[in-house]
Amino acid sequence: MQVDEATVRRIARLARIRISDAEAKGLEKELSGILDWAKQLDEVDTSAVEPMTRVVAQKLAMRNDVVNDGEIADAVTANAPLTEDHYFVVPKVVE
Repeated sequence: MQVDEATVRRIARLARIRISDAEAKGLEKELSGILDWAKQLDEVDTSAVEPMTRVVAQKLAMRNDVVNDGEIADAVTANAPLTEDHYFVVPKVVE
Protein backbone atom coordinates (compact mmCIF):
# COMPACT_ATOMS: atom_id res chain seq x y z
CA MET A 1 0.00 0.00 0.00
CA GLN A 2 1.35 3.39 -0.98
CA VAL A 3 0.91 6.32 1.42
CA ASP A 4 1.02 9.79 -0.11
CA GLU A 5 2.02 13.09 1.49
CA ALA A 6 -1.60 14.17 1.99
CA THR A 7 -2.28 11.04 4.02
CA VAL A 8 0.86 11.57 6.10
CA ARG A 9 -0.17 15.15 6.83
CA ARG A 10 -3.70 14.04 7.76
CA ILE A 11 -2.34 11.41 10.16
CA ALA A 12 0.01 13.98 11.69
CA ARG A 13 -2.87 16.45 12.11
CA LEU A 14 -5.06 13.81 13.76
CA ALA A 15 -2.18 12.86 16.08
CA ARG A 16 -1.55 16.56 16.78
CA ILE A 17 2.06 16.24 15.57
CA ARG A 18 3.78 19.04 13.69
CA ILE A 19 5.98 17.73 10.88
CA SER A 20 8.18 19.49 8.33
CA ASP A 21 8.16 18.85 4.57
CA ALA A 22 11.32 16.72 4.86
CA GLU A 23 9.80 14.66 7.67
CA ALA A 24 6.61 14.15 5.63
CA LYS A 25 8.62 12.72 2.72
CA GLY A 26 10.47 10.35 5.06
CA LEU A 27 7.28 9.28 6.78
CA GLU A 28 5.68 8.45 3.41
CA LYS A 29 8.31 5.75 2.87
CA GLU A 30 8.24 4.52 6.46
CA LEU A 31 4.45 4.22 6.66
CA SER A 32 4.26 2.55 3.25
CA GLY A 33 6.89 0.04 4.39
CA ILE A 34 5.01 -0.69 7.61
CA LEU A 35 1.74 -1.24 5.75
CA ASP A 36 3.46 -3.46 3.17
CA TRP A 37 4.93 -5.53 5.99
CA ALA A 38 1.51 -5.85 7.65
CA LYS A 39 -0.02 -6.85 4.29
CA GLN A 40 2.25 -9.90 4.27
CA LEU A 41 0.13 -11.29 7.12
CA ASP A 42 -2.71 -11.76 4.60
CA GLU A 43 -0.64 -14.54 3.02
CA VAL A 44 -0.76 -16.66 6.20
CA ASP A 45 -3.49 -19.32 6.21
CA THR A 46 -5.39 -18.91 9.47
CA SER A 47 -8.49 -20.92 8.52
CA ALA A 48 -7.66 -23.71 11.00
CA VAL A 49 -6.81 -21.38 13.88
CA GLU A 50 -9.51 -20.87 16.51
CA PRO A 51 -10.12 -17.30 17.70
CA MET A 52 -8.70 -16.65 21.15
CA THR A 53 -8.78 -13.96 23.78
CA ARG A 54 -5.57 -14.90 25.59
CA VAL A 55 -2.53 -17.10 25.13
CA VAL A 56 -3.49 -19.58 27.84
CA ALA A 57 -7.03 -20.97 27.72
CA GLN A 58 -8.85 -20.13 30.92
CA LYS A 59 -12.39 -20.63 32.10
CA LEU A 60 -13.90 -17.45 33.50
CA ALA A 61 -15.08 -17.72 37.07
CA MET A 62 -18.80 -17.09 37.26
CA ARG A 63 -20.52 -15.53 40.23
CA ASN A 64 -24.10 -14.72 41.06
CA ASP A 65 -25.26 -11.36 39.77
CA VAL A 66 -26.35 -9.95 43.12
CA VAL A 67 -26.41 -6.30 44.12
CA ASN A 68 -24.76 -5.70 47.49
CA ASP A 69 -22.57 -3.17 49.21
CA GLY A 70 -19.72 -5.61 49.73
CA GLU A 71 -20.43 -5.56 53.46
CA ILE A 72 -17.25 -3.55 54.10
CA ALA A 73 -18.63 0.00 54.20
CA ASP A 74 -16.84 0.71 57.49
CA ALA A 75 -13.48 -0.40 56.04
CA VAL A 76 -13.99 1.65 52.87
CA THR A 77 -14.71 4.88 54.74
CA ALA A 78 -12.28 4.26 57.62
CA ASN A 79 -9.61 6.67 56.33
CA ALA A 80 -11.99 9.39 55.13
CA PRO A 81 -11.67 12.70 56.97
CA LEU A 82 -15.45 13.00 57.33
CA THR A 83 -18.22 10.43 56.85
CA GLU A 84 -21.92 10.18 57.55
CA ASP A 85 -23.92 6.93 57.38
CA HIS A 86 -21.16 5.17 55.39
CA TYR A 87 -20.95 8.03 52.84
CA PHE A 88 -18.04 10.39 52.19
CA VAL A 89 -18.80 13.99 53.18
CA VAL A 90 -17.19 16.53 50.85
CA PRO A 91 -17.44 20.31 50.54
CA LYS A 92 -20.07 21.69 48.21
CA VAL A 93 -18.45 22.73 44.91
CA VAL A 94 -21.45 23.80 42.81
CA GLU A 95 -23.79 26.55 43.89
